[in-house]
Parts: sequence; structure tokens; C-alpha cells
Amino acid sequence: MKRIDDRFKKLKEKGEKALVGFVTACDPDYDTSLALIKEMCEAGLDVLELGIPFSDPTADGPVIQRSSERALKNGATVRRILKLVEAIRGFTDIPVILFSYTNPLLAFGYEAFARSAAKAGADGVLVVDMPPEESDELNRALEAQALSLIRLMAPTTDGQRAPMVAGAASGFLYLISMVGVTGSGGLDAGAVEALYDRVKALSPVPVCVGFGISTPDDVGAIARFADGVVIGSAFERLIETNLENPELPNIIGDQTRAYKARTR
Repeated sequence: MKRIDDRFKKLKEKGEKALVGFVTACDPDYDTSLALIKEMCEAGLDVLELGIPFSDPTADGPVIQRSSERALKNGATVRRILKLVEAIRGFTDIPVILFSYTNPLLAFGYEAFARSAAKAGADGVLVVDMPPEESDELNRALEAQALSLIRLMAPTTDGQRAPMVAGAASGFLYLISMVGVTGSGGLDAGAVEALYDRVKALSPVPVCVGFGISTPDDVGAIARFADGVVIGSAFERLIETNLENPELPNIIGDQTRAYKARTR
């Protein structure tokens, strides 16, 4: 949790916004995944969202669904992903958020998972299909290990639930920019800004916007007002279209630099 707070504090002091990047852990395999993440970190990534692949990723679009299939086919497990976090800690101190669905954490056991994640060097957990009303048990386990439970706010979150979700947030709040799955197009920056303003007025922590953001211009449009910008499907699309390309680490590093430049 401290790494998250420190990162956003330093970014604010520099007048920058956070670039939050999502990749599926062990996609397409452990070694390649580690090499890609290293390039992203060296290129200026501020926060890493590391996806735990799941067989039924209902909130994710086709690109991330296929990334999960590749990772699972090549032996990704929760324990192996925690080993990946340990390896990441060998070259960076940026915050690492483990992005998961409920089932893998429930199968592992919330308390055991929280202990193992903290030991590996993670800073927080985001569970995309867990309603806040059902999160108390996991939240207690994470808080005991000084890990943040990253909360999600959607355009459909009503006026009564929004203060409850925002008030429970720690680390940062993930604001979903539109209704749909990851990788959806049609970003309307003006509409997102109006939504952001309503959520920011409720939030005690930084608010980062994700979904529908794919180009440097998109990043610039959202970074103009938001505390951070989350990119996932665009990174995974790069991986998918360059699976056989030995230059993939350089390609993803260059794209990260292009995104980061628009957050300054």
C-alpha cells in the first residue's frame, strides 16, 4: 500500500499522471512475460496491473480472453504468478496490483493468498467480479497484510452505492469509463470527464480511468483531468500480434514510452 501512496504523491509533485498498464501474467509464457514487464517498467510505467488468468473472464473482451487462454495453456497458476511478482521485484519498485476474478482467490484461500501476495511483493488486489457488499472477508485478509483492495466504480453505479464504494477505496479507485467489456471502443472524453468529476468529489484516493483507452491521444485526453490512465487491451493486442516477433519487448517498450509521454 505504501508504494501506491508514494507513487501517486511523487507523480503529483512532478505534475504527472499515472500510467497504469495491464498485462496478463505468463502471457504468452513466464519468461516472455517477465521480459515484457521489465521493458514496460524501464519505459516509464507507473503502476503494473498483473492479470491472473481465469477460464471465464466475463468482464474482459476477446483480446484479454485469448491472453488468458495462452497463459493457462502454458502453465500459469496463482503460485507461479506470485513467483513472477517476486522476480519483478528484482528490477523495479513500482506498485504491483494483482487483477483477478473471485474464484482463483477463493480456491487459494483469502488469508493464504494475502500472505503469499504480500511476501511476493504485491501492493494491492483488484477483483473484477466481487461486489463491495461481499468483499469484507477478503478486505480484512488484505488489510492484515497492508495490501489495498482496489475498488471499481462504473457509469452504472447509482448515487446511493457510489459514496459507499468510494469511501471504502484504498490505493486508488478504478473508474470504468463506459459500459461494456475491456477493449471496447468509442471513448467519449467529455462524458468521461463529467463522470470523473462526480466520482472524484466522493473519493479519498486518486481516481484512475480505464476501458476504451488505446492510443496516445486517448491517454492525453484522459490524463488532462484524471489522476491516472489504465491501458490493458492495447498492450495485450500488441503481444498477440507479435507473438513470433523477437522484437516484441522493444515494441512494447516503445509503446509504453509513447503512452507515458502523454501523461506529463
